[in-house]
This record gives sequence, C-alpha cells and structure tokens, in this order.
Amino acid sequence: MAHNARIVVAVSLILAVAIFSELAGVQSANGSMSTNTFDRFVDAEGNIKRPENMLGDPNWVHIGSWAVVNDGGEGNGLHNVYTTKDVVQAYRKTGEFPDGAMLVKQVLSAETDALTTGQAYWAGEPGVWFVMIKDRQNRFPGNALWGNGWGWALFEAANPAKQVATNFRTDCLGCHIPAQQSDWVYIQGYRALTQSD
Repeated sequence: MAHNARIVVAVSLILAVAIFSELAGVQSANGSMSTNTFDRFVDAEGNIKRPENMLGDPNWVHIGSWAVVNDGGEGNGLHNVYTTKDVVQAYRKTGEFPDGAMLVKQVLSAETDALTTGQAYWAGEPGVWFVMIKDRQNRFPGNALWGNGWGWALFEAANPAKQVATNFRTDCLGCHIPAQQSDWVYIQGYRALTQSD
C-alpha cells in the first residue's frame, strides 16, 4: 500500500510541474509574466551578458533587418535584429514590449558587388552587437546603463563577451531619439512584431 501511495504522489508531482510549466509559458506569451531574461542575462548589479548561439536556438527569431548603404561605403552595414518568440507573441497581443523583453541587433559589414540584378549587398563579418532589455520595474536606478525603461549594452567583435558601453545617455540614446514615441525602438523595421506573414 505504501508503495502505491508513493507512486501516486510521484505522478501527482510530475503532473503539477507540467501544468505549472504550461501556465508559465502561457503567461509569458501573453506578456503578463517577465521572461527569465534577468536570471540568465543580467547580474545583481545590472551588468548585461550577450546571448550566444541565437541562430541555433529555436526560441530566438529574426524580426527585421536594416541596410545602411552610404555613398563611398563609409559606415555601410547590415543590421539584423532578434528577439524571442514569447516577446513577439506578447507584442502582437498588447502592442508593447513585456518586462524582460530582449532585443539584440547584430551589425555586420556589408560586402558589395555589381551582379546581374544590380548592385548587390550581403553580410560580411560581425562588428558589434547592441542589446536592449525591457525593464518595467526600474530595477537598477544606480546603474548608468539602465534608464528610460530599458537596459542598454554594446559588445564589440574584438571581445564579444565584454560589454563596453558606460552610460546609456551618452553611448546609446542619441541614435534612439527619433524612436522615442515608440518606446525607443524603431518598430517600423520589425514587421514580425506587427504582422504574421
């Protein structure tokens, strides 16, 4: 009898964990629950770690690209932006980034050549990664890389594990001023957030 009771308890625990996990996934997808971003990519002082192997992780999705093409080639690059599937689902539902949403922009050099279709550009070597993490709770008020509802970080290809920005106001915000009304993000470039096809 005691053996059967232990089996019933074990099965009950397994079912409870499965149900909780399913509910947590639904809450995260609906934007009502912070993702595990702060546990995985942010330490107690607010230092941000760059996610690795995004292209091999099925939870990460490409939401849009930018092509910067200037006469003379100065500053040319291809900017690919990624986030997680739950962030896309939450944004489509609410029109807002949920707490813990992470956006990663990988900037690659732009190679070019005159091909049969015209002047073509394609991605070269990585240069930098920009990372933003949505913070609705103002978790790190004393950290100069957190503010305006986001954590901000910059990583360079020479040492991709080292975050090099020192202050979001001087190192990051200037490029985002035109996107202030859309939560500091250029939403028009991210069709995946607003349309399913």
